[in-house]
Amino acid sequence: MKRSTTALAAGCAAALLLLTACTADPDDDESPGPAPSWPSQAPGERWQPRPGTGWQWQLSGELDTSVDVPVYDIDGFNTTKEQVAALKKDGRRTICYISASAWEDFRPDAGDFPESMLGKGNGWEGERWLDIRRVAELEPLMAKRFDMCRDKGFDAVEPDNMDAYRNTSGFPVTADDQLKFNRFVAKLAHDRGMAVGLKNDLDQIPELVGDFDFAVNEQCAEYDECEELTPFIKAGKAVFHAEYDLPPSRFCKQSRRLKLSSLQKKLELGPWRKSC
Repeated sequence: MKRSTTALAAGCAAALLLLTACTADPDDDESPGPAPSWPSQAPGERWQPRPGTGWQWQLSGELDTSVDVPVYDIDGFNTTKEQVAALKKDGRRTICYISASAWEDFRPDAGDFPESMLGKGNGWEGERWLDIRRVAELEPLMAKRFDMCRDKGFDAVEPDNMDAYRNTSGFPVTADDQLKFNRFVAKLAHDRGMAVGLKNDLDQIPELVGDFDFAVNEQCAEYDECEELTPFIKAGKAVFHAEYDLPPSRFCKQSRRLKLSSLQKKLELGPWRKSC
């Protein structure tokens, strides 16, 4: 079948991104040259990031919009509507970071969660696991967060803490509970016209790859788990991946082979980055 002009343009853009990734020095933050022409979806079509899409992940510090990549994953609460609009004006796609199954005492909605829903700490100061079995009670609370992301103009959501069943949460959460909750989260995003990423939760990727539009992963190279993300790549969906302790020379070769969108970041997730 003859390829459409749109499909041809998208293919050329993808090839340009792949060529850039393959020839870049892994110890350089960015490759020189003009910004690529990034493919976009038709009006009203939900965004679908493709394998190899470049990204920036920044959740702390003053937002640095100078990184020449097509995707910014940034904090939903701390980023303003005006900042999202400015990124979109520059042709960037934006991902809204929120916590989906952990309570955070520093968020403006912290008082909305009943004490009985709060479990053990998740390892981060001021954060506690939520009882994700109580989906009906969580729905209006999470819906407000997803409404915030939509109203600020974000294209997608990165819901964090999506693997409570693999942690000591303080609640007897099962794998089935987690599947139900994660699909509930995906529906919240899709009902609002936004894409949604599966954060970590590697064991349930086979069951969830059809429900999510991309994946976000931390440290799959360090723990020798990156192959487990290939169902997303095979489905034509991006895997946004970050390492903290390994330098790019330790993971970029594998990342290119697997078509992951890989970065080295510092744990505080400020502006600093090194890309493959």
